[in-house]
Amino acid sequence: MDQYKGSDVDKYRSFMSGEGEKNTKWKLGVPPNYDAINELFEEGRTKIWAAGSLGEQVQNLVKTWEMELVHKPNSQDHKSVDVTKLTISVNGRKPLKMEDVGKIGGGYNMFLQTSLPEDLRLYNPSDETGDTSHDIFTTTFTRGFALEVLEVYSGPPVIAYKFRHWGYMEGPFKGQPPTGEIVEMIGVSTFELDEQFKIVKIQFFYDRGEFLAGFIKGGSTVTTTQDSSRCPFS
Repeated sequence: MDQYKGSDVDKYRSFMSGEGEKNTKWKLGVPPNYDAINELFEEGRTKIWAAGSLGEQVQNLVKTWEMELVHKPNSQDHKSVDVTKLTISVNGRKPLKMEDVGKIGGGYNMFLQTSLPEDLRLYNPSDETGDTSHDIFTTTFTRGFALEVLEVYSGPPVIAYKFRHWGYMEGPFKGQPPTGEIVEMIGVSTFELDEQFKIVKIQFFYDRGEFLAGFIKGGSTVTTTQDSSRCPFS
């Protein structure tokens, strides 16, 4: 897993610079800048992995995969995965291919799929696109949505690990006022890798309801789907 040592523009994320990225299409036209998120990560992490350890490599792999998912719109530019084989499932739902993730509006909508009745959904992925979901969460988490790997239970080819995602609710979320408090998601995941250490299968398990509960501490009435289309959302 030597390819997950970071890059010269980001010490936690690979495949962001150099000859291999000269033809990469970036969502914003240029590689993303993670300085603010990295600062949030370094201030708030609860686990520091030794340099070169499996934990550090797994953490960098997850950060790299998330970076490519969000910022490389052409899946053929993704180097952490084998796009011809990759499937992703969340909480035991039907596995999705990359094109399926695009159709439902990207990573945030993938993670927040639900069978709840629409009038009970604080966040309704059916109402959001990739762009609106991104706008909603970047407005809410003004300093970003940081990630750390807490435990690694097994190494490649099938990596099992526990993760923590967190940010501070410093902006509104779907009609809920900002609280300034931390909102976090803790779960477990498995990454299945091929011989080139590219990801071919991902499974995530976490409590969607517990995560969304962090957004309603401000005391506002939960927004229904009739209002949710007015607000758009690592």
